Amino acid sequence: NLYFMTKIILGSQSKWRKAILQRMGYDRFEVMTADIDEKAIRFDDPHRLAMALANAKADALLPKIRGSAILITSDQVDVCNGQIREKPKDPEQAREFLRSYNKYPVETVTAVVAVNTGNQKRKEGLDIVKVYFNSLSDEKINELVANGCVFSCAGGFCINDPAFNGLIERV
Repeated sequence: NLYFMTKIILGSQSKWRKAILQRMGYDRFEVMTADIDEKAIRFDDPHRLAMALANAKADALLPKIRGSAILITSDQVDVCNGQIREKPKDPEQAREFLRSYNKYPVETVTAVVAVNTGNQKRKEGLDIVKVYFNSLSDEKINELVANGCVFSCAGGFCINDPAFNGLIERV
């Protein structure tokens, strides 16, 4: 089994990304976080932006890793009505994002980069999903903002967050 022969490093502090690895059966992996200025990396193309952010995280972490491992980094941006959305900067922006999902679907663009630190081979890919929400009332939006869950994910939501159970019509 490759998992037991190769150390896995998740280059993310996201509890959602940790949970994905665990659901895949990987319960033993190291977590490292890249100290990069995400706002300094800008592209108008959401696919290019997500991939550039995921690669920048890998590039920042590689010099810190000794020995052979598989480093996995990721980033996600959302696109709604032609606008790129990252994590909301404040409660008002979070409310604005959530209100707009009553009118428009949101497309999540997730980039994943895997690097074999032994031979420096790098593989990357994008996952794109369109999300349609049920109608969100102002009361529900205010509840989500007060909960704080909206500040940890691009676009102000995470499909897997229990706070959003029943709020998503279809993916």
